[in-house]
Amino acid sequence: MTQEQIIKATLEDAAGIRKLVNYFASKNVMLPRSLTEIYENIRDFWVVRKEDEIIACCALHPLWENLAEIKSLAVSEKHQKEGLARMLIEKCIEEAVLIKAAEVFALTYTPGFFEKLGFEKGDKEKMPHKIWSECIKCPLFPDCDEELMVRYL
Repeated sequence: MTQEQIIKATLEDAAGIRKLVNYFASKNVMLPRSLTEIYENIRDFWVVRKEDEIIACCALHPLWENLAEIKSLAVSEKHQKEGLARMLIEKCIEEAVLIKAAEVFALTYTPGFFEKLGFEKGDKEKMPHKIWSECIKCPLFPDCDEELMVRYL
């Protein structure tokens, strides 16, 4: 796969994004997303398609004056270890620079992956309360064991 195969999602991709994300949500490694939520945020998503299937996705969601979140990063099990997650994060970083975000963050169970991409561990307590709007939907809230990873741009 190449960077050119990562494209902005369209409305037609919403069901495929939901299927992929919710597969991993069922394994408790990410938050589930409703179809409505995906449609409402479709412009945030980047996808990789293979034939008619979404095999990878990731979203960059602006949250505040200078802050954006990378979320819903998912790569189908058949296509892991192909560099798709790294390429999706790079696309999100490029977009974050374009919208003039000063920092990008992700909540993750795989902090080592994000460290390889220039992120560093952050303190969840110092993040704006706005990020907690999704956290309260999580069955693990308030005992979240995800790591906050931040990259300053």
